[in-house]
Amino acid sequence: MATIPPVLEELGKTRDLSDSEQGGPASKRQRTDDGILVLSEVDLRSSNPSKPSKNHKRLTKRQKKKAEKFAEPCSSEDVLWKDLVSVLGQDEVDKAIEGETDMKSPFEIHQEIEVEVKILGSNGDGIAVPVDSKQPWAVVVPLTLPGERVRTRIYRQARLHSVGDLLEVITPNTTLRDSSRIQCKYFGSCGGCQYQMLSYETQLEFKREVVVKAFRNYCNILSEQMPTIQPTAPSPLQYGYRTKLTPHFEAPSRKIQKGPRPPTDVQPEWLQIGFNRIGTRKVLDIEECPIASPVINAQIGPTREHVIKTSHTYTKGVSLLFRDSLDTAVDANPDSVDRLSDAFNKHICITNHKETCREQVGDFIFEYNAGSFFQNNNSVLPPLTNYVRDAIFPPSATEPSTLTHLVDTYCGAGLFAIVLSPFFQKVAGIELSQDSIRFATHNAKLNSISEEKISFRSGDAAEIFAVVREFPKDQTAVLIDPPRKGCDEVFIKQLLEFGPKTVVYVSCNVHTQARDIAQIMERGKEEGVTKYRLESVKGFDLFPQTAHVESVAVLRRVD
Repeated sequence: MATIPPVLEELGKTRDLSDSEQGGPASKRQRTDDGILVLSEVDLRSSNPSKPSKNHKRLTKRQKKKAEKFAEPCSSEDVLWKDLVSVLGQDEVDKAIEGETDMKSPFEIHQEIEVEVKILGSNGDGIAVPVDSKQPWAVVVPLTLPGERVRTRIYRQARLHSVGDLLEVITPNTTLRDSSRIQCKYFGSCGGCQYQMLSYETQLEFKREVVVKAFRNYCNILSEQMPTIQPTAPSPLQYGYRTKLTPHFEAPSRKIQKGPRPPTDVQPEWLQIGFNRIGTRKVLDIEECPIASPVINAQIGPTREHVIKTSHTYTKGVSLLFRDSLDTAVDANPDSVDRLSDAFNKHICITNHKETCREQVGDFIFEYNAGSFFQNNNSVLPPLTNYVRDAIFPPSATEPSTLTHLVDTYCGAGLFAIVLSPFFQKVAGIELSQDSIRFATHNAKLNSISEEKISFRSGDAAEIFAVVREFPKDQTAVLIDPPRKGCDEVFIKQLLEFGPKTVVYVSCNVHTQARDIAQIMERGKEEGVTKYRLESVKGFDLFPQTAHVESVAVLRRVD
């Protein structure tokens, strides 16, 4: 079993594990493209760090040509770039690019240097500058905090920055860092969690700052049009919350496949079942995950044993699925079962992506395909949906709301449409996926909501609102919950043509959310186009211990 690297022992000292959540592993595969330059094709990290690599200061012509293309707007690389500019200063960045020194690192691969951490980047890594630096250059170091002086070993070069492994915290930020908080023995090696050494209050503060920076960088509206970003809403559970986990393992080499069959009771050396190590594509073997739910952790062991026994049969890499679910063998019909009973509330772990999962959110029951999308932190869904309800119908409003219709775009299995249905006369969920529509329709029946009140419809991407033309725009709220890439221009154009009274934008990527809201408000300046004002923005912490934050923004039509 993999252990924390010795250099991180002090950072990774653990107390007793809670039966929990996505510990370091929670994410699928750790990205290695955390810089403007993605060097996935060239491994600059050496297995012998004491010997300098031939890949020294200068990048190869191939790498430099690749690096000359700046990152896609709102991508993780672009978000990092914005943080780099804030640390180095725009003038210095401009000079470096004009003087063609932006790709000339002052350091060699595997060189060990001391740096001072200036900020915690939006992607969760510390962004530092070298001690006694003679040129504008930043160094990205995971697991570091603002105000710390650390020693790092460079393993990647990119535009105006290097990326390094954390070797030692020379001067810790004792106000922020508290290693006794760490509950995962893999923290410091696994790429899933970034914040376990921080108090939860501090995590929420950092996540609010991510939302603030996202709107400052990508929502180019006048400052007087920008509301104050509200404090980040906490998750009721900070460990043991994650209801889905997808560890993976690689297939054995062909030489191993053709060799003698290994014993089935011993884990082969090549077989690592887990999540990617920080900054690499190498898998870290894990046996438990403190941020995953108890039933998931209980299932990890038996599934690992099965994989070990059958390891010789795999010819391709595999991603495993662990999904926390209520027991679907129990009838969910409200007329035939007591939903407060122990039998109904029993949790099981589903590992087959074709099976059906069941979750309860407040008073509502949802079923969906185990391999499809559903929010991975059930504990935060009631406060999230309650907030969206209150955003549409503010409790402090002095006049009764005129909103009677709701359109839930990207509705999935119908979470928002169904939970908010008691507050509207008519609700329509729109999806491109027929499988999602089937489950959403089933969920409406499961919750005894009539077809007269709620319907789920297949919307053509080019005419997404055509299926709700009969909805009166002055009495309609539209909820948007798109994938990470956000909304495209075609969708935004159709939204503005439809012109609902209220728009609630729920996002798993605050950067694309800020970009899209800027487009909505900018388009409103054109003659004959619906105008909106941004009323509020609030982050939600669906993934404690990680750098990820989600966001809810509310827009009201300007009449």
